[in-house]
Amino acid sequence: MARLNRETGGAAITATRRTGGAGATDGTGAADGTGDATVMARTSGHMAFGPLLYVRAGHQSGGMSSPELTAAPDVHRDTPTGARSPSPSPSPTPALAAATLGFALITLDTSVVNVALPAIGADLGTGMTGLQWVVDAYTLVFAALLLSSGALADRFGAGRAYGVGVVVFTLASVACGLAPGLPSLLAARAVQGAAAAVMLPASLALVREAYGDPGRRARAVSLWAAGGTVAVALGPVVGGALTTAWSWRGIFFVNVPLGLLALALLTRVARSVRRPAPLDLPGQLTAATAVGALTFAAIEGGTEAWWALGVAAVSLAAFLLIEARRRHPMVPLGMFRNTTVAVAVTAGAANSVAFYGMIFVFSLFFQQVLGLSALGAGLMFLPMTGLLAGVNLLSAKAAARYGARLPIVVGQTVAVAGLLGLLVVDADTSRVAQALLLVPLALGAGFSLPPLIASMMEAVPAERAGTAAGLLNAIRQTAGALAIAVFGSLAAQDTAGMASTLRSSLLISAGLLTLTALASLRLPGRRTR
Repeated sequence: MARLNRETGGAAITATRRTGGAGATDGTGAADGTGDATVMARTSGHMAFGPLLYVRAGHQSGGMSSPELTAAPDVHRDTPTGARSPSPSPSPTPALAAATLGFALITLDTSVVNVALPAIGADLGTGMTGLQWVVDAYTLVFAALLLSSGALADRFGAGRAYGVGVVVFTLASVACGLAPGLPSLLAARAVQGAAAAVMLPASLALVREAYGDPGRRARAVSLWAAGGTVAVALGPVVGGALTTAWSWRGIFFVNVPLGLLALALLTRVARSVRRPAPLDLPGQLTAATAVGALTFAAIEGGTEAWWALGVAAVSLAAFLLIEARRRHPMVPLGMFRNTTVAVAVTAGAANSVAFYGMIFVFSLFFQQVLGLSALGAGLMFLPMTGLLAGVNLLSAKAAARYGARLPIVVGQTVAVAGLLGLLVVDADTSRVAQALLLVPLALGAGFSLPPLIASMMEAVPAERAGTAAGLLNAIRQTAGALAIAVFGSLAAQDTAGMASTLRSSLLISAGLLTLTALASLRLPGRRTR
């Protein structure tokens, strides 16, 4: 009987099906003789810098827990008691199109805003602190709620959760575009982040439900992830074009027709199964409070930072205590005793600090120091972001041939070299040289992160794969938000044309990646068979 356990999050999708004792393959296609066939669908492009993908599974076979990705839910059988069966769908294409469009919306709003920040500041009369919150109000809520949002798609059904998320996201986008001042804009951005956290796991669940064949499902998920890659790459360009040709408000209004199209496609998607899923509300609340207070301290500084740090410390302690005592914790703390998990989490965070932090800092540098338009600033990032998809594919092939450790260490080393190379950038550096000097960062980060995430997924038990991937994604998003908070605070105090901010942010990012590159040497090398 076919079963499908749903959650979202990881950089790779590992599926296992029984083959009746036949030899099996892992993600590289090599046989291991265990009798389980494992299909590793490495998503192209956005797997490096967007939300993670994974399949969390858990049927028992011979005492071993293994993921299942064998078939879509049977509409007549295998439905849990009290669950609502999905309606049969004549074609899975509407589900894939709706899910991909929604995923692109989510990732677009993580990158489209940066180049519009100077225009937002000028129009709303806010300084650097306010601009940092325009980015982080979305990212922080998104990251905090991702820890448990996968359970909502299970509890209410993927289609319903996704539809509600798209409606709320679209309405919040309208509110952002109409915001008369900074407080209303920040409130609407926070609502956007909450809606995005619901949409992400539900969108991937829609794809998994629509495609019963593992091979077709793997290709569908790759297309889903590619939508995120395109959105990340085009975000700065789209944001710059809309801001230059119209207004910064256009970067939010553009979400409206896209959201309506996603809802129209959703009407042609089969109804999803509902499954009971536990929610760790105390853990979710304390985690969100800790992350929010820590970011507030980094952004606001001054005397306010001390009480915020106190709140963050108390909330973190409460979170750890709650998770240690709960029967079904949101984050099983024992996972961190695994070296691979610990390295993956820290290295993933360092990658986010470098990548998202540099996009933020250089967006300001290109416009405030070089005097480029928003569109011009967006185009400066195109060589950097446009390479992500191809680099991810090369990374997957390298990991399959040499094991995960080599591309992880090499990628982080290249990223460090790229960050140090950017130290030569100043107002007199040619525009072409500046754009090209950003490329090694993308090459290195994009090359190292996919195998890093995949190795983490392989290091945890199958029943913990979803939890591990959700945790990794939340920490990556939080690290990016904290990077923007810290680097933005440096920029607010910089009186030397951002020269000090560039130097400090580059050295901080390079230092973190150097430490995680050294730590990554402890990861397992190529498996012998």
